[in-house]
Amino acid sequence: MMSAGFLTSEELTLLTALAKSNKLEHRVARRANAMVLLHEGWSFGRVAQALLMDDSTIREWYAEFRTSGVEGLKEFQHKGGMRRMSAAQEAALAAWVTETLPRSTCAVAQWMADEMDIRFDSRSGIIKLLHRLGFEHRKPEAVPAKANVVKQNDFIDQYESQQNGLAADEATVFVDAVHPTHGAHPIGCWMPRGGRVGVDQSSGRDRLNIHGAIDLETGETRMIDVLTVDAISTIALLSAIENMHPDKRRIHVYLDNARYHHAKAVREWLEQPGRRVVLHFIPAYCPHLNPIERLWGLMHREITHNRCYRHYRDFANAILGFLRQTVPKNWRDLCDHVSDNFRVIDPAQIRILA
Repeated sequence: MMSAGFLTSEELTLLTALAKSNKLEHRVARRANAMVLLHEGWSFGRVAQALLMDDSTIREWYAEFRTSGVEGLKEFQHKGGMRRMSAAQEAALAAWVTETLPRSTCAVAQWMADEMDIRFDSRSGIIKLLHRLGFEHRKPEAVPAKANVVKQNDFIDQYESQQNGLAADEATVFVDAVHPTHGAHPIGCWMPRGGRVGVDQSSGRDRLNIHGAIDLETGETRMIDVLTVDAISTIALLSAIENMHPDKRRIHVYLDNARYHHAKAVREWLEQPGRRVVLHFIPAYCPHLNPIERLWGLMHREITHNRCYRHYRDFANAILGFLRQTVPKNWRDLCDHVSDNFRVIDPAQIRILA
């Protein structure tokens, strides 16, 4: 049974000083504060509410103080199972996670230990708690902050209209450039507990410049290996696209707004008699509206993730072989990864990390 006024004058002076200290560990200061409030006649429930703790925790602190004095309040070697958090504690944790978006369970565990004097014995316990509170671990999206929602919707409407009215003697192709650097991309993998795994690294100085195109209907590609991606490579690629579709009267080519795609030399080439290519430009800051961008991601997953090519030529052959042979040959299995299932990205609806 707890009664007010249980502290001696020396204990009250010491605990008050501990509670006000800015240099002391926060957990100890909070326990000292609880003892002072109990001494002044506050109930266990009232103290728990004020400190965002649960009633049983305050009772444990009081029992520890009565048994071991002030030194007992400085001990944190708790034994036994994890006590259930109160509704107030869960709400405080949810508010903190929502506000700060911690990157790891270690950060969550540290905050709970500092602010609530609660410690978990395992990472899985914290994960289960966060899931129960409605949280999930998610990698932020690369969001084009300047993407225009109206222009995205207009583009999608125009594209769908063009596709729905596509004649038998017309084709649609997507174009873009990619510049993979000679080197492995380390990616997490499952492995035996306690082991270590590494990926050999090359110099990382050599880069492959590819100006490429893909037809989503057939999976056929044209990938030009060039020294520089520019107007000349654009014209060479457009010529290759026409050769890729010799029986097509019109070829709709979708591409981004890179300056070399708008170059005077490109415009003059398009104006030549007999040209069958028609350019359609994707809205600025909207790479997600170009399916070939997904092909580049698939390329890295298949070729560079956790793979090191000691020689640059082996690296280049693997990249180009995948894009030129593997993709068309296995298009039926790969087409779902490189589709024109477009979505609109509205930066106003996404929380952008500072």
